[in-house]
Amino acid sequence: MSGHSKWHNIQKTKGAQDAKRAAAFTKIAKEMIVAVKEGGSADPANNSRLATVITKAKAANMPNDNIKRVLERAAGSGNAESYETITYEGYGPGGVAVIVEAMTDNRNRTAGAVRHHFDKYGGNMGTTGCVAWSFDQKGVLVIDNEDGDLDEDTVMMDAMDCGADDFEPEEDCFTIYTTPDDFNAVADAMAAKGYQFESAQLEMVPQNYQKLEKEEDKSNMEKMLDLFEDDDDIQNVWHNWDQD
Repeated sequence: MSGHSKWHNIQKTKGAQDAKRAAAFTKIAKEMIVAVKEGGSADPANNSRLATVITKAKAANMPNDNIKRVLERAAGSGNAESYETITYEGYGPGGVAVIVEAMTDNRNRTAGAVRHHFDKYGGNMGTTGCVAWSFDQKGVLVIDNEDGDLDEDTVMMDAMDCGADDFEPEEDCFTIYTTPDDFNAVADAMAAKGYQFESAQLEMVPQNYQKLEKEEDKSNMEKMLDLFEDDDDIQNVWHNWDQD
């Protein structure tokens, strides 16, 4: 992978800021409920999708008690909470490719909101498949190394030994890539070696990145991403804006 500061490109949309932690937990809880419903089990050992979401929850520092309560709620909810997963695609300012993942109980409300978010700052919502072809789904594990305590070669060798596909060092973190199918196994193996994750989830990773030259486009892209992040129906936003 090229040195594109992947983590910094997407962290704006991940709800990682402390002030938005509660909102992030709410979105992760929704993912758990959907994973239980679609996977037919509240036991991560028997539901790989749920195991993936729990790994994401732990990386986001969601307390174990919260995770337990959500699983109990999901197991007993039956059809009381009916969300569907919808993916939207489009373009941001300057032609930046954007994928929006939503979980909603009202398709019309969410579609209208997503279209509004695109339009407000110079983007536009496109048709299904208009940008997805330029992204690959990968498991992505981010390990913080801001203090420089971790040795790059050691982390890389551990990651490869655990079954990772690729490894990317950056100034203050390491990013490990896996296939979607290997994500849970690699995450578990790295955790067993004592590593903690700054972020851990399946992501849509761009095949290439696009810079914005105009300050107006940069500002509008930031504002558009903020709108998406603040929308309760939207779980994730992936894009190919190179913010370096």
